[in-house]
Amino acid sequence: MIAGSDLLRALKQLLRDRAGNFGILTAISIPVLAAASGIAIDVTNMSLSHSQLQEATDAAALATATALADGSVTTTTAKDFGNNFVLGQMSNYLSGDTTTANALKSGTNTVVTKTTDSSGNSGYSVVINASYSMPVNSMTRLLGQSSMNISTSSTSISGKTSETQKNALSMYFVLDRSGSMDEATDTVNAEQPTVCTKTRQDGTCKTTATNYYTKMESLKIATSNLSSQLNSADPNMMYVRTGAVSYNSAAQSASSLTWGTSGIKSYVNNLTSSGSTNSAPAFKIAVDALTKPSTTAGLTDEQQQHKTKSGVTNPTMYIVFMTDGDNNVANADTDTKTQCDKARSNGIHVYTIAFMAPANGQALLKYCATSPSDYFTPQSAADLFKAFTTIATETSKQMTLLTK
Repeated sequence: MIAGSDLLRALKQLLRDRAGNFGILTAISIPVLAAASGIAIDVTNMSLSHSQLQEATDAAALATATALADGSVTTTTAKDFGNNFVLGQMSNYLSGDTTTANALKSGTNTVVTKTTDSSGNSGYSVVINASYSMPVNSMTRLLGQSSMNISTSSTSISGKTSETQKNALSMYFVLDRSGSMDEATDTVNAEQPTVCTKTRQDGTCKTTATNYYTKMESLKIATSNLSSQLNSADPNMMYVRTGAVSYNSAAQSASSLTWGTSGIKSYVNNLTSSGSTNSAPAFKIAVDALTKPSTTAGLTDEQQQHKTKSGVTNPTMYIVFMTDGDNNVANADTDTKTQCDKARSNGIHVYTIAFMAPANGQALLKYCATSPSDYFTPQSAADLFKAFTTIATETSKQMTLLTK
């Protein structure tokens, strides 16, 4: 056994011995620095995951309240509706992670409270709580931490007959369909993960390869997801009008603004990729459609459409502008910026999505976005899905917060 005085002398000698101190301190600091790096990474991931889950529960609460108000679900079925909506919104983020998806399923709960006023009108309060444990990386586990808890809560209120919509919207899509949209992303096709690259004489597959979504396939899925969210917020097609135009070296035939989203889904699903890039004529079509004057003085045609159908006199106007490249036609950037300025001056809210785009394309879309938070730079199909989901969630909030 080493006496206390002997241990103290040994420690003093070690401290006086400069030759080995650096190595000892380095050995001690390495795991500390590794753990600190792991925590920094996990905190960033946790912040992103929390934001994704908050968006999902917000959208689910709004959709459930709307469905209760229009009678498409009951107080009993609304619970499953809300839970499944959260899981559906999060499926893009948790794709392939069965363990986390199951944890979220267990941690999601929808509570519906029905009230009736003195006139017999029914109202509904929807509260959705969701949580799951996010596994941490190996560096953070050095500190004994195995997971971080992600949790959010969202509430929405609707009235059966006395509800009011805060707003309505008209949204026009300006979408790149140039040849580069046929390029593959690095996101695996969830429905068909592999493709046959070589067959045997009997017709069976000999070798396979990973099947990645193309940019165009990704755009079609993202648009479909956005449409579903808007439909959930406006199931009776009373408040949402959408239209779309695509472009390569010139603007293609456009899909006029109509009620609901079925028109843009069909339009986008029929897009093919070809040609070079010139966004200016297509952006002009979108701006002109949203600012076209009506026969009523002081109102645009879109304002008149909404006033006639729902009584909303000041709907929000949106443009969703997407490209995967940069303009390669003379003056296209300058002409597009002119149209972006016109959109700004007319109060049109512009979201821009530079989908795996080079520097010039990014610069143009950054200029055109209404604010920095309205500018997205997805680098994969999964990122594109998230961008469109965010846009749908934000615009649905503006439209579907229901109050009595």
